[in-house]
Amino acid sequence: MAFRRAAETVVRVLITTSGWTAIAVLAAITVFLILNARQAISVVGLTKMLTGKLWYPTSTPPLFGFLPYIVASLRATFVALLVAVPLGVAAAVYISEFAGRRTKEVAKTIIEFMAAVPSVVYGLLAVAVAGPLVKEIFNLTSGLTILTAGLALGVMAVPTIVSISEDALHAVPDELRQGSLALGNTRWQTVQKVIVPSAASGIFASVMLGLGRAIGETMVVLMAAGNTMTLTWSLISSGRPMTAVMAGEMGETVQGGLHYSALFVVGLTLFLITFVINLAADTVLERQRVRWRR
Repeated sequence: MAFRRAAETVVRVLITTSGWTAIAVLAAITVFLILNARQAISVVGLTKMLTGKLWYPTSTPPLFGFLPYIVASLRATFVALLVAVPLGVAAAVYISEFAGRRTKEVAKTIIEFMAAVPSVVYGLLAVAVAGPLVKEIFNLTSGLTILTAGLALGVMAVPTIVSISEDALHAVPDELRQGSLALGNTRWQTVQKVIVPSAASGIFASVMLGLGRAIGETMVVLMAAGNTMTLTWSLISSGRPMTAVMAGEMGETVQGGLHYSALFVVGLTLFLITFVINLAADTVLERQRVRWRR
């Protein structure tokens, strides 16, 4: 009995320590970004950087407006969600509710393989396959556009959405399925009216994780988005998302300089955007859990 209590105490301490460690790491990252971004914020001004349309670090005076980069990130993420959410959720429903045992095993293996493919390979496919198609379909001079990058990001996010959504669907009690079928609903009606709503919180969480994968990806957008500073909401124009800016210019800056600090402002902005998205997702999930408890 004493051993069991001691073990429970140790486990409780470990869990508590892990939780506080995660919070401390998040706080440390935030402080690190703020300290390195402080110079650019004080010299240039945060509002001027967020609303500025010109990014010329080597001009006199240097210009660090990165609004076009924020818009480019949002455009690419929007395309990725248009691709990943329908495909991912539909594939998860099929694997969980309609696929046979053999098909399910093969499908899960393929999805796991897709998740393990390096992002640079998706970038090569975007440049070699999606780019020429986009160029031909829309009669463009170049296929390196936000649409091209977004398509690749969407494919990259599919495995995350499928895996988590399938787990959420699989976790729905069989009693709900049997009860719905006993009431005369077809298999599809059961999925549509009972199973998917019951697993909605897990599906929503998978979409948020897929969104995080898309908005934080670097290599694909660096290779396939075109890397131009264009402030437009058009999906068939090129752009330069925030991750591409940081990856492309960080190695060329002087550590501790104004340009270096401005790139940290870009990173801090991206960090805050993802934090707000995850916070909103957690809020929605908690409200849904409360609703289902009732």
